[in-house]
Amino acid sequence: MLSRLFAPKVKVSAHCDLPCGVYDPAQARIEAESVKAVQEKMAGNDDPHFQARATVIKEQRAELAKHHVSVLWSDYFKPPHFEKYPELHQLVNDTLKALSAAKASTDPATGQKALDYIAQIDKIFWETKKA
Repeated sequence: MLSRLFAPKVKVSAHCDLPCGVYDPAQARIEAESVKAVQEKMAGNDDPHFQARATVIKEQRAELAKHHVSVLWSDYFKPPHFEKYPELHQLVNDTLKALSAAKASTDPATGQKALDYIAQIDKIFWETKKA
């Protein structure tokens, strides 16, 4: 009797942890855009205090971008996605490596490379949302 009283009234299911509206590569892109913008600003300012602050911000933003990409890979993308897009594992790995390189560099080209990889993930992500 008690088990019927506390039994769920509605059963739900989803292919991801929460309804998919919570996942979006835009979060990673915004952080990576910040990395590149900081790299560009660092090139135009020789003040050591500015450089130190900019380095901290750049590294934090790169870590946030890596986090967002990792969450997409581990929580959003599922086996059917990896079957349809076999390059996805390597693409995520390349993206994370590019973000690590941007984190360690003041060259905006490294930030752009990370953005280019994120754009590829974004394309696949939105294709999976259509399915």
